[in-house]
Amino acid sequence: MQDLYRELRKELMARLALAGEVTDRQIKSIITEIVIEAGKERYMTLKTRSDISRELFYSVRRLDVLQDLIDDRQVTEIMVNGPNCIFVERAGKLTRVNGGFSSPEKLDDVIQQIVGKVNRVVNESSPIVDARLPDGSRVNVVTAPVALEGPILTIRRFPDVPITMDMLIGYGSITGEAATFLETMVRAGYSVIIGGGTSAGKTTFLNALSNYIPKTERIITIEDNAELQIQGVPNLVRMEAKQANMEGNAEITIRDLIKSSLRMRPDRIIVGEVRGGEAVDMLQAFNTGHDGSLCTIHANSTYDMLSRLETMVLMAFPLPLAAIRRQIASGVDILIHLGRLHDHSRRVLEIAEVDGMDGDEVRIHNLFTWNDEKEVLEKTGELAHRLKLIRSGAGESF
Repeated sequence: MQDLYRELRKELMARLALAGEVTDRQIKSIITEIVIEAGKERYMTLKTRSDISRELFYSVRRLDVLQDLIDDRQVTEIMVNGPNCIFVERAGKLTRVNGGFSSPEKLDDVIQQIVGKVNRVVNESSPIVDARLPDGSRVNVVTAPVALEGPILTIRRFPDVPITMDMLIGYGSITGEAATFLETMVRAGYSVIIGGGTSAGKTTFLNALSNYIPKTERIITIEDNAELQIQGVPNLVRMEAKQANMEGNAEITIRDLIKSSLRMRPDRIIVGEVRGGEAVDMLQAFNTGHDGSLCTIHANSTYDMLSRLETMVLMAFPLPLAAIRRQIASGVDILIHLGRLHDHSRRVLEIAEVDGMDGDEVRIHNLFTWNDEKEVLEKTGELAHRLKLIRSGAGESF
């Protein structure tokens, strides 16, 4: 069966190379012709013909054995650890999938198909790459020589329908009181940083929070891979970083895009994730009149978010720590920490306000805190800095 598949796929690729741009229907027609011709030379059952036709089509226009997993809306993450080892996450639980790719070559075909569609390259010279699927799902690929037992492919799925704050309230991820507070903060132009560990729901929460941005503003989003699903903003500019390629095209980094965005008359800048030296430029945006900007970072608490920011700034410039902390204290207003509990549910665990400097340290105080005993997010403090609320007209009502 596999020898037949390889033979027919070789013939299919040769015909497609001659055909140029073709539609799905044309590809299926070519496959049918190839399978019928092969059936004249060797016996194939109807099931074999159907299976091999499906595999051939999936190998060039779908994701081979992963396609059924992609089509399963309950799967939130797909983890391929080499051609014969596939795990999926459903409802926060990992399970191994029966079966796998029939050969390492088929897995490599799928990887090249994914990265090629977003103009990325992965090979021995560049064995690590981030990409995305057409539906916005996040993709990470690691190949040889870094991956020792076959290519590693990880796909993070996002909901087909963007998650709203009302939906998060319904899931128990945040209380209505806290959501109303954050809505007021976003509308009033408070700068917000969302932190949390891997798979804590930072991008989903950022999407939901961005729905509170006034529709009259000009928004610029900047991402490594375009994942944000901001709805209803007519003056929206989306930008994506670009890796260098074999043709000599230069790399365009998150830092480059943030610097460029400052000249594009944004009301707010939204950075999908700050993970390096671009923290310097993001803080500059916070401190140069772009109130209400938002971003996410990896961190384990609101205090850890501050130290992570300091470290990332130092990755770009050896600035005095005191100067970095003053930039944070003057530019960042609200910190939101997300986490996953023992039952795999994603929750807002802490909302804190940056409250200026206390000597050489950035001072923060909690506004909402997760109560482990009651399993609820409780209000634990009052907002101290209300000038933006007053200027926005919300000071009296909140």
